[in-house]
Amino acid sequence: MNALPLLEIEALTAGYARPVVGPLSMRLGAGEILGVAGPNGCGKSTLLAALTGSARVFSGRVCKRAGLRLSLQQQNPPEIGGVPFNAGELIALTGAGAGGLPPWLASRLGERLDRLSGGQLQFLYLWACLQAPADAVLLDEPTNNLDPDGVAFLEGALRRRAAEGAGLLVVSHDARFVGAVCSRTVRLGGSG
Repeated sequence: MNALPLLEIEALTAGYARPVVGPLSMRLGAGEILGVAGPNGCGKSTLLAALTGSARVFSGRVCKRAGLRLSLQQQNPPEIGGVPFNAGELIALTGAGAGGLPPWLASRLGERLDRLSGGQLQFLYLWACLQAPADAVLLDEPTNNLDPDGVAFLEGALRRRAAEGAGLLVVSHDARFVGAVCSRTVRLGGSG
C-alpha cells in the first residue's frame, strides 16, 4: 500500500455563497473505507462537492495525489426520462464492468434506464461508480432507495473494492451502514 494519501484535506472550509462545512482535516488512504457521518444539512455533500471542484473553498487545502482518478456517485443523479440508454450501455460508458452484479440487476442490463425501479437505478449508478477505473470513489448517501438485500450487497462490493486498493469516501446519515463498512468515521455537525 502506498503511504501517501490519495486525498488530504487540511483545515478545509467550503460552501457556496457562504461556508457550509469546516474547518475539517482528514486523509483518505488506498484500501481504506472512510465514513463521513452526520445529520442532514451538516455539509456532507458539500464536502464531496469541494473535493470535485464544484463547491467554493473558502480556506484550507485539498491535496490530491498526482494523477488521482476520482469517481463520484451523487445523491441526486441526473433525470433520465426519455434517455434511450439501457443499463448495460451506462455501465460501458463509465468504463465499469458488469461482472459481479447481483442477479436481480444483471438480468436487466438490456432494459432502458427509465424502466428500472428507483432501487435498481440507484444500484446501477453505484455499481458504475464503484467499478469505474478510479483510485478514489466518493459515494453520497449510497443506501438511498436500496432495500435490505441491496444494502447487504453494497456492503460486500465496498469491501471488495477497498481490498483491490481503491480508497472509498462514504457520506451517509445511516449510522448502521457507516459502522458496518467504514474503517473509521469523521463526524460532521457537532456531537449528534
